[in-house]
Amino acid sequence: MALLFRKLLYIGGMLLLISLISFVAIHAAPNSFFAAGELNPNITKESIEHLKAVYGLDKPLWEQYLRWVWAMAHLDFDLSFASGKGVIDEITARIPITLTMNLISMALVFFLALRLGMRAALKHDRFEDRAVKQLSLLSFAMPSFYLALLLILFFSLKLGWFPISGLQSIEPKEGLLRWIDYAWHLAIPIFVMVFGGIGGLAMYVRSLTLEILKSDYIFFAKARGIDDTTIRRHFIVPNLMPSIVTILGLSLPGLIGGSVIIESIFSINGMGLLFYQSALSRDYPVIMGILIITAFLTLLGNVLADLVLLKLNPYAKS
Repeated sequence: MALLFRKLLYIGGMLLLISLISFVAIHAAPNSFFAAGELNPNITKESIEHLKAVYGLDKPLWEQYLRWVWAMAHLDFDLSFASGKGVIDEITARIPITLTMNLISMALVFFLALRLGMRAALKHDRFEDRAVKQLSLLSFAMPSFYLALLLILFFSLKLGWFPISGLQSIEPKEGLLRWIDYAWHLAIPIFVMVFGGIGGLAMYVRSLTLEILKSDYIFFAKARGIDDTTIRRHFIVPNLMPSIVTILGLSLPGLIGGSVIIESIFSINGMGLLFYQSALSRDYPVIMGILIITAFLTLLGNVLADLVLLKLNPYAKS
């Protein structure tokens, strides 16, 4: 309990520090949400001042920040400048699709990278190893936006197999066909996300596996005639778990902000596109809401990784 209490205090303190830095940085950026209105001769200066007063932007910066922290403590991120809706409502309306895309792609990335990395290490300097290294280098070097455009040109425009953008067809489907329609629209975006993330992780797993294979217990296991499948299952995977758990914890922020480019290219109305549009329009409440949620996920991921590592190795100090 003491450890958990310390972790919660750590999360709370870091959230306050991150919120302060983010708040100052966002308000220090040039222009504002009302910049376009200030240049419009049809909008009076009194109207602009009234809008600023409605959203509390006429107050000193420190007072705005304290007001925002108080609202955040009550899970209220204020109203969006652009839509006039609550920021929480905006986020909850868009977060399911972003979480779905990123959870599916993350699961596929870790599963495939683990398999490919171990396979490359076990077949060191053979054809499989060279093939995995070439695939990883291509994945690491290929920009996600460029790959997305190539796939759209070939599979959507030339072959017509997949839709160009969006999340569902013009004529909405019902029942099972609705989910099939979602999968059809998300096939290319998820492939791009998986291909872009698999390269670095596969090479990391390969490197860790090669180090494990040099261990004495692997030497004695092979000397006893234990096959590669048993060695992989009972010797390699358990020793890879601490590093994999740490990377999983650090990957949690990507569930929110990791699909900005993909959602923008494919016009998927998720959190990534919302953050991009809010940053362009200087919609401060939405930007701060997404940043705080991302920061919370980062801190939560670190804490969960520490707790899982402590469970895997009870003698380790956290």
